[in-house]
Amino acid sequence: MPRSYTLATAALALQVPIKWLDNALSHHKVVGVHQEKQGVARRLTIDALVRLAVATILVRELGIPLPTAIEIAEAVTHSDGHFTSSSGLRLELDLKTLSTTLLTRLEHAVEIAPIPKRGRPPKNKTGRLD
Repeated sequence: MPRSYTLATAALALQVPIKWLDNALSHHKVVGVHQEKQGVARRLTIDALVRLAVATILVRELGIPLPTAIEIAEAVTHSDGHFTSSSGLRLELDLKTLSTTLLTRLEHAVEIAPIPKRGRPPKNKTGRLD
């Protein structure tokens, strides 16, 4: 199984708030995002992170709505950085540079991202005489 990253690590690498990323993944399907049932943390592959990085660039810099940006990001990552719309609009993105930048940010994010605690917290036994 390829390496996967937590939501917190991904948000740091993509330079977006965790809440924004969580909401985006709750409402939109992105290839490479592994999510199971409720209570199991999402895991994102590097391919999913590249798609999300492209989508965030489209949202931030061009003002494209997120659902459309995710569709375009999917096409861009499958065609080596190129996209042509049905009306002839052409978009080109340097995926190699983007991936290199993203990997650099991921290296840093892995070191500082919090590891989420899962499940019920333990009972506090401090000060008790059972």
